[in-house]
Amino acid sequence: MYRFLLFIGAYFFAISNVCAQLPQYQGEYNPNQTLREYFAAEDENYDKSIIYVFYNNDYCYGCPQAMEMLEQLYQKKYADEYSLFMINYQDDDEYNFIATYSLSQPLEVVLVKIEDGNSLGFVKIENLQNLISDKTSFDEYVSYRIDSFLNRY
Repeated sequence: MYRFLLFIGAYFFAISNVCAQLPQYQGEYNPNQTLREYFAAEDENYDKSIIYVFYNNDYCYGCPQAMEMLEQLYQKKYADEYSLFMINYQDDDEYNFIATYSLSQPLEVVLVKIEDGNSLGFVKIENLQNLISDKTSFDEYVSYRIDSFLNRY
Protein backbone atom coordinates (compact mmCIF):
# COMPACT_ATOMS: atom_id res chain seq x y z
CA MET A 1 0.00 0.00 0.00
CA TYR A 2 2.86 2.32 0.90
CA ARG A 3 4.44 1.73 -2.53
CA PHE A 4 1.17 2.53 -4.25
CA LEU A 5 0.75 5.84 -2.38
CA LEU A 6 4.38 6.70 -3.04
CA PHE A 7 3.87 5.96 -6.76
CA ILE A 8 0.71 8.13 -6.91
CA GLY A 9 2.46 11.00 -5.10
CA ALA A 10 5.47 10.83 -7.45
CA TYR A 11 3.15 10.70 -10.48
CA PHE A 12 1.25 13.85 -9.48
CA PHE A 13 4.49 15.62 -8.60
CA ALA A 14 5.95 14.80 -12.04
CA ILE A 15 2.79 15.88 -13.88
CA SER A 16 2.56 19.19 -12.01
CA ASN A 17 6.20 19.99 -12.83
CA VAL A 18 5.74 19.18 -16.52
CA CYS A 19 2.58 21.29 -16.79
CA ALA A 20 4.26 24.22 -15.04
CA GLN A 21 7.00 24.26 -17.67
CA LEU A 22 4.69 24.55 -20.70
CA PRO A 23 4.74 28.03 -22.23
CA GLN A 24 1.58 30.07 -21.95
CA TYR A 25 0.41 32.29 -24.80
CA GLN A 26 0.56 35.95 -23.73
CA GLY A 27 -0.95 37.80 -26.72
CA GLU A 28 -4.40 39.29 -27.27
CA TYR A 29 -5.55 36.57 -29.65
CA ASN A 30 -5.29 32.99 -28.49
CA PRO A 31 -4.48 30.65 -31.41
CA ASN A 32 -6.81 28.04 -29.92
CA GLN A 33 -9.67 30.53 -29.85
CA THR A 34 -12.38 30.47 -32.52
CA LEU A 35 -13.20 33.58 -34.53
CA ARG A 36 -16.53 33.83 -32.73
CA GLU A 37 -14.78 33.79 -29.33
CA TYR A 38 -12.29 36.37 -30.60
CA PHE A 39 -15.03 38.76 -31.64
CA ALA A 40 -17.00 38.18 -28.44
CA ALA A 41 -13.94 39.03 -26.35
CA GLU A 42 -12.88 42.04 -28.37
CA ASP A 43 -15.49 44.82 -28.35
CA GLU A 44 -13.24 46.94 -30.57
CA ASN A 45 -13.72 44.42 -33.41
CA TYR A 46 -17.50 44.42 -33.08
CA ASP A 47 -18.04 46.91 -35.88
CA LYS A 48 -14.95 46.28 -38.01
CA SER A 49 -15.41 44.98 -41.52
CA ILE A 50 -13.28 41.96 -42.37
CA ILE A 51 -10.72 41.25 -45.06
CA TYR A 52 -10.30 37.49 -45.42
CA VAL A 53 -7.38 36.14 -47.43
CA PHE A 54 -8.25 32.54 -48.24
CA TYR A 55 -5.70 30.12 -49.63
CA ASN A 56 -5.50 26.36 -50.03
CA ASN A 57 -2.87 23.66 -50.31
CA ASP A 58 -2.74 23.66 -54.13
CA TYR A 59 0.46 24.82 -55.78
CA CYS A 60 0.33 28.47 -56.79
CA TYR A 61 3.45 30.21 -58.04
CA GLY A 62 2.41 33.81 -57.28
CA CYS A 63 0.27 33.22 -54.18
CA PRO A 64 2.95 33.67 -51.49
CA GLN A 65 4.09 36.97 -53.00
CA ALA A 66 0.50 38.18 -53.47
CA MET A 67 -0.27 37.32 -49.84
CA GLU A 68 2.79 39.24 -48.69
CA MET A 69 1.77 42.25 -50.82
CA LEU A 70 -1.76 42.08 -49.35
CA GLU A 71 -0.42 42.05 -45.82
CA GLN A 72 1.89 45.00 -46.51
CA LEU A 73 -0.99 46.99 -48.02
CA TYR A 74 -3.19 46.12 -45.05
CA GLN A 75 -0.56 47.27 -42.54
CA LYS A 76 0.04 50.46 -44.49
CA LYS A 77 -3.56 51.56 -45.12
CA TYR A 78 -6.20 49.47 -43.37
CA ALA A 79 -4.94 48.09 -40.05
CA ASP A 80 -6.88 50.63 -37.95
CA GLU A 81 -10.17 50.24 -39.81
CA TYR A 82 -10.58 46.58 -40.73
CA SER A 83 -9.68 43.13 -39.42
CA LEU A 84 -7.48 40.84 -41.52
CA PHE A 85 -7.53 37.05 -41.37
CA MET A 86 -5.37 34.75 -43.51
CA ILE A 87 -7.01 31.33 -43.54
CA ASN A 88 -6.21 28.03 -45.19
CA TYR A 89 -9.76 27.14 -46.13
CA GLN A 90 -8.96 23.47 -46.77
CA ASP A 91 -8.06 23.07 -43.08
CA ASP A 92 -11.32 24.69 -41.94
CA ASP A 93 -13.13 22.40 -39.52
CA GLU A 94 -15.30 24.88 -37.66
CA TYR A 95 -16.69 27.18 -40.34
CA ASN A 96 -17.86 26.27 -43.80
CA PHE A 97 -15.97 28.96 -45.68
CA ILE A 98 -15.92 26.96 -48.94
CA ALA A 99 -19.71 26.90 -49.22
CA THR A 100 -20.31 30.33 -47.68
CA TYR A 101 -18.01 32.18 -50.08
CA SER A 102 -17.86 29.67 -53.00
CA LEU A 103 -14.12 29.21 -52.64
CA SER A 104 -12.29 27.13 -55.23
CA GLN A 105 -9.15 28.98 -56.31
CA PRO A 106 -5.73 28.82 -54.62
CA LEU A 107 -6.00 32.48 -53.51
CA GLU A 108 -9.16 34.48 -52.97
CA VAL A 109 -9.80 37.64 -50.98
CA VAL A 110 -13.25 38.12 -49.48
CA LEU A 111 -14.35 41.48 -48.13
CA VAL A 112 -17.16 41.27 -45.57
CA LYS A 113 -18.97 44.48 -44.71
CA ILE A 114 -19.91 44.71 -41.02
CA GLU A 115 -22.17 47.36 -39.51
CA ASP A 116 -23.55 47.24 -35.96
CA GLY A 117 -22.14 43.73 -35.59
CA ASN A 118 -24.09 42.39 -38.58
CA SER A 119 -22.76 41.18 -41.90
CA LEU A 120 -24.24 43.22 -44.76
CA GLY A 121 -22.73 41.23 -47.59
CA PHE A 122 -19.45 40.28 -49.16
CA VAL A 123 -17.51 40.58 -52.39
CA LYS A 124 -14.68 38.42 -53.71
CA ILE A 125 -11.44 39.52 -55.32
CA GLU A 126 -9.90 36.75 -57.39
CA ASN A 127 -6.75 36.11 -59.42
CA LEU A 128 -4.54 38.51 -57.47
CA GLN A 129 -1.63 36.12 -57.93
CA ASN A 130 -1.66 37.15 -61.60
CA LEU A 131 -1.10 40.85 -60.76
CA ILE A 132 2.11 40.61 -58.74
CA SER A 133 4.43 41.87 -61.50
CA ASP A 134 3.51 45.53 -60.81
CA LYS A 135 3.23 46.37 -57.11
CA THR A 136 1.82 49.85 -57.74
CA SER A 137 -0.98 48.54 -59.97
CA PHE A 138 -1.63 45.70 -57.52
CA ASP A 139 -1.95 48.13 -54.59
CA GLU A 140 -4.16 50.53 -56.57
CA TYR A 141 -6.48 47.75 -57.75
CA VAL A 142 -6.86 46.12 -54.33
CA SER A 143 -7.27 49.52 -52.62
CA TYR A 144 -9.96 50.52 -55.11
CA ARG A 145 -11.88 47.28 -54.52
CA ILE A 146 -11.60 47.57 -50.72
CA ASP A 147 -12.45 51.28 -50.62
CA SER A 148 -15.41 51.04 -53.00
CA PHE A 149 -17.05 48.02 -51.33
CA LEU A 150 -16.44 49.02 -47.73
CA ASN A 151 -17.40 52.68 -48.38
CA ARG A 152 -14.12 54.17 -47.36
CA TYR A 153 -14.43 57.24 -49.63
